[in-house]
Amino acid sequence: MAFEFCLNTSTIRPQTLLDKIRLTADAGYAGIELWVTDIYEHIGRGGEVSDIEKALSDYGLFVPCMIAVRGWAEASEFEYRHQLDECKRRFELAARLRSPYIVCSPAYEPCDTGQVTRRYRDLLQLGREAGVRPTFEYISFFKTCNSLGEAWQVVQDVDEPDATLIVDAFHSWNTNSPLELLRTIPGDRISHYHIDDAAPGIPPTQQLDPDRVMVGDGVIDLKAEIDVLRAIGYQGRVSLELFNPQLWEMDPAEVLKLGMERLTQLFS
Repeated sequence: MAFEFCLNTSTIRPQTLLDKIRLTADAGYAGIELWVTDIYEHIGRGGEVSDIEKALSDYGLFVPCMIAVRGWAEASEFEYRHQLDECKRRFELAARLRSPYIVCSPAYEPCDTGQVTRRYRDLLQLGREAGVRPTFEYISFFKTCNSLGEAWQVVQDVDEPDATLIVDAFHSWNTNSPLELLRTIPGDRISHYHIDDAAPGIPPTQQLDPDRVMVGDGVIDLKAEIDVLRAIGYQGRVSLELFNPQLWEMDPAEVLKLGMERLTQLFS
């Protein structure tokens, strides 16, 4: 399967969800990563999930992944039972929108990685029942499982064939995760690839979400990382994922056009 370009809708906040779908399709992306919170907001304003289904169908977009379930890893045992109920609701919503994956974020605060692993195993079983695959992510400025190596260790330790992780260019760079490590991960254990760049002038380990910049405007050697992804057999979805307030102030159509141009150049 060839690389397919998708959009994570965090790139064009604060547009409405239906506008994000329209803009993504107009810019030529094949798929769109939806945030559950955007869907909840759409429903809270009187909308229906069926509106989203219709828009996706009308514009010919698929949903490669939905975002996210959080708080499950570090929750107390009492809270965890309630977290599982919310995870189930989000899994069922992802399955309804035909998303094969939903993101499972690590603990923000320090947390025993054994507990993270056990609970990720629980989420995998819950996902099988709902018809969606929970995929594990690492977030460089979180305090548990924040690097590629730690996330890959969880995926290995859970010892389940459907356990996967997201590779994220920014979070790998921001934790000094080496390309040699990425080279050891089988391509079929990667659910998808979040692509972004890191701002010049701020060293690794010190950047946060707003420091992500448009692909090609930063300091990450994205070409080298893509070469490694090809070498390990990954030929899946590539999602542009930015959280840059300066981009949010621009015309979203122009942001998406530029993103598509940069992705096309980079992967050619």
